[in-house]
Amino acid sequence: MLLSVENLSVSYGKIRALQGINFNIDEGEIVSIIGANGAGKSTTLRAISRMVPVEPGTKMIYQDQDLLTYTADKVVSRLGISHVPEGRRLFGNLTVMENLQLATFARKDRDKIQADLKRVFEIFPRLDERREQKSGTLSGGEQQMLAIGRAFMSGRKIMLLDEPSMGLAPLLMLNVFEALKEINREDATTILLVEQNARLALQFARRGYVLESGNLVLEGSSNELLENPEVKKAYLGG
Repeated sequence: MLLSVENLSVSYGKIRALQGINFNIDEGEIVSIIGANGAGKSTTLRAISRMVPVEPGTKMIYQDQDLLTYTADKVVSRLGISHVPEGRRLFGNLTVMENLQLATFARKDRDKIQADLKRVFEIFPRLDERREQKSGTLSGGEQQMLAIGRAFMSGRKIMLLDEPSMGLAPLLMLNVFEALKEINREDATTILLVEQNARLALQFARRGYVLESGNLVLEGSSNELLENPEVKKAYLGG
């Protein structure tokens, strides 16, 4: 097992965002967490990335190591957990190349950086064409490609993706998800995805969890969840 999460609880003041959820991810998997706005999906990823404090009793084990002993920067540099946040959060005044290079600052395997850069441009040829363009001037789809490429360049073992389909036209959205499948299949990268587009997420992933009001209420294979009457009614339009 790559990542085990037990009794994950997070509060923002008096608001309980996550209420003791449990899930796990095996190495090489693509797993999705679906749910409505405000269900706690983004908070789940931020907790794994150590960007928000968790409550006592929470246990998170990553590759047999206690994730709670690591700070947010060490989660990336030492554990290889990369986070693609909602809204991309690129450095808009920096070029495509500068954004990608910045992601490598803590890497020790300097000899592999050029190979990874070449790989990013193979996966996203459009970024290669725009390598000297300021990221703030890219289209929404190109910015999402760059955000994924930046996570790739950080030396990822697992990639956490927060709403990667947001704001993308259908064709670009499919292109991005095909690229993610390739990264998972060809580049030994485990993927945990949170996504409001439930149908897309479940068609992309092997397994899924359903999050409602801070509680995990359903889990199963993607096919099982796609056929579940409750999931169909709540998230798939009947």
